[in-house]
Amino acid sequence: MNRVVATGLQHYFLPMKSGRLGWRPTMIVACLLAIQPLQAQTDEIQVYTGELETPGKANLTVHANYTPDGRAVAGFPGAVVPQGSLNGAFEWAYGVTDWFEAGTYLPVYTLTRDRKLELDGGKLRALFAVPHAETRSFFYGVNFELSFNSRHWDQSRYGGEIRPIVGARAGPWDLIVNPILDTSFDGFSRLDFAPSLRLAYNRTPAFALAVEHYADFGQLRHLDSRAKQEHNLFAVADYARKLFDVEAGVGFGLTAASDKLVLKTIVSHTF
Repeated sequence: MNRVVATGLQHYFLPMKSGRLGWRPTMIVACLLAIQPLQAQTDEIQVYTGELETPGKANLTVHANYTPDGRAVAGFPGAVVPQGSLNGAFEWAYGVTDWFEAGTYLPVYTLTRDRKLELDGGKLRALFAVPHAETRSFFYGVNFELSFNSRHWDQSRYGGEIRPIVGARAGPWDLIVNPILDTSFDGFSRLDFAPSLRLAYNRTPAFALAVEHYADFGQLRHLDSRAKQEHNLFAVADYARKLFDVEAGVGFGLTAASDKLVLKTIVSHTF
């Protein structure tokens, strides 16, 4: 979450496989923070849960989100207009160890409201998390991303993300927070604060209902006023099958800066 395509970050929720913490994160954090923030859109609306792919297994997740009622003006000259656009990514992941998952988003794509298919770039990611987060009452992790952006997708050619993962589980209930910092590599004070939150009720091991909140407060040096902040509330359903996992959600904008209605789907398959 977080912003939605064109001026903002469109953060997707992916309950299937996400997040992890290891011994190198502090070094990676230092490198990212020494450079600076990302004021861009992204291809996913996603709260990372700390779950990782099984070591030695590969996974493909297809993200797609459509904005039937959103901003009708591009965030910058030549940018994607949110209203009527479909955007997403093919996310490829590989379980390296029980605490580390490597992945890439390729391609990141947009089908514009004029039915033009555009390639928006690609991303590399490294997820670290406490092993077997899905079985723990308290779990944590961190995700790092490096993005390579087309000019119509982001004014910055390169971007990055630091996404901490903190969650708690009690019976069928999960509460997970991702206090995300985005960077365009232009200084610590320009880091963009775009947190997301998920409250889920796991009715069965294969079916869950959730409420997710995605926000973008702007840069740390000067947070945006309430009217300029982006806040989106999603109602989400997750269903796990033997061959694939699927998630569908409907999101509603809560501020003038947010798109009014966004639909998202996420389909995941492990090879």
